[in-house]
Amino acid sequence: MDVGIVSYGAYVPRYRIAPEEIARVWGADGVALARSLAITRKSVPGPDEDVITISVEAARQAMDRAGIDPQDIGAVYVGSESHPYAVKPTATVVAEAIGATPDLTAADFEFACKAGTAAIQTCMGLVGSGMVKYGMAIGSDTSQGAPGDVLEYSASAGGAAILIGQDPVIAKINATSSCTTDTPDFWRREGAQYPSHGGRFTGEPAYFKHTLRCSSNLFEEMGTEASDYNFAVFHQPNGKFPLRAAKKLGFTEEQVKTGMLVREIGNTYSGAVILGLCAILDDAKPGDRIFMVGYGSGAGSDGFDITVTDGIEKMPQKPAWKVWNQAAKNQEIDYVTYARFRGKIAMPTGA
Repeated sequence: MDVGIVSYGAYVPRYRIAPEEIARVWGADGVALARSLAITRKSVPGPDEDVITISVEAARQAMDRAGIDPQDIGAVYVGSESHPYAVKPTATVVAEAIGATPDLTAADFEFACKAGTAAIQTCMGLVGSGMVKYGMAIGSDTSQGAPGDVLEYSASAGGAAILIGQDPVIAKINATSSCTTDTPDFWRREGAQYPSHGGRFTGEPAYFKHTLRCSSNLFEEMGTEASDYNFAVFHQPNGKFPLRAAKKLGFTEEQVKTGMLVREIGNTYSGAVILGLCAILDDAKPGDRIFMVGYGSGAGSDGFDITVTDGIEKMPQKPAWKVWNQAAKNQEIDYVTYARFRGKIAMPTGA
């Protein structure tokens, strides 16, 4: 039987901050930064939101769409680089919240921005082998950048959940391919509050080398080219990298625009490429073919060739669930509010 996507869910926090507002505080040129990153605003989690709450919202939406018994979910994996606890799994809380416990396997995944796609691949293996009936793969983040660092202008919050199974499949995963090397373009040492990065090195030889090689491998495996797909979505650290990668591979802007959320919500890290996939599935029709390649610093890419089935027409849809509607529903905040929400203001402790 075919392994594929049985359901999906997405969640984007409603708060937004513009690059110009961040730049105002640090005396930078906000207009130039916004143009350079091709980002108009980024999503910000509320003070009561974290990777767990975002993951639960996305997973519950996926459950509501599918109408399956949560006890049939045999695996829950949460990919993130901003898990709330250093020692305590996010996945157990999510599994408990959606009613999937206790007879399942659960774990947290880490591989920078591709932790969510790695979780999808793992669920595919478990479902395909018959070890579990359904697997829930989640990519979720509330990533931060150090005050004044370029990451602060783009690192945002959001998450998506993909329910993998064999029946009923709304989108068949025809193939998956990966490319991985030890390329230290982005890292955070134990105890460090914010991540560090290699600046321009994060583009070449990091993002583009892995994204393009993984894409080429997938083309070769499937005997396809860019024109064979209706939609394409790539990891979105900013608004320029995915368009540049798409152009190099032969994709048009029309093919990638549906999944390009970064301009409106920033880089949601582990959730970015999967949120883009969810936005595509919101509008996809039977027979549509989707090309998806994620990227994670450190470094690696996971690629997927996906074909939408007739099952998509039976998938329940509510306006509030649609990813682009969530992106459009926003509340602008200033830097002071943002800093308070993100814990950037250190409060003194008692003697």
